[in-house]
Amino acid sequence: MTSPTPVTPTARHGGCQCGAIRFTVTGEPDYPHTCSCRDCQTLSGGPMMAWVSFPLDSLTWSSTGPTWHYTWPDSKRGFCPSCGSQVCALDDGATSITLTLPALGNPPDLVPVNQSFRETAAPWLPQVPDTRT
Repeated sequence: MTSPTPVTPTARHGGCQCGAIRFTVTGEPDYPHTCSCRDCQTLSGGPMMAWVSFPLDSLTWSSTGPTWHYTWPDSKRGFCPSCGSQVCALDDGATSITLTLPALGNPPDLVPVNQSFRETAAPWLPQVPDTRT
């Protein structure tokens, strides 16, 4: 009898618009969602941002990492200093990192399952339904 072959996590690649920041992430994605908080709106220049989390230790930067900007006392956003693309968010002491879905190329298997900060969402845009099971 043979033992089952271990499952190798899928490697996902991403980065910023200009290519100065590149990364690879493996591990299980967690909680793809959109956020309509005022920070996400102003930083993205749009009505919301789309996010997904991965284990922090599954992320490797294949170029220089992002420049960081604190948007909350214990939470910072990572962006490219060349093109300005926002690629991630990281809370102090966290074991996971949240990547923007656009930085991952908007993969079709990572569909947002909820929307944060519905109370500040653009009233003209339908909200993402809560499909968590």
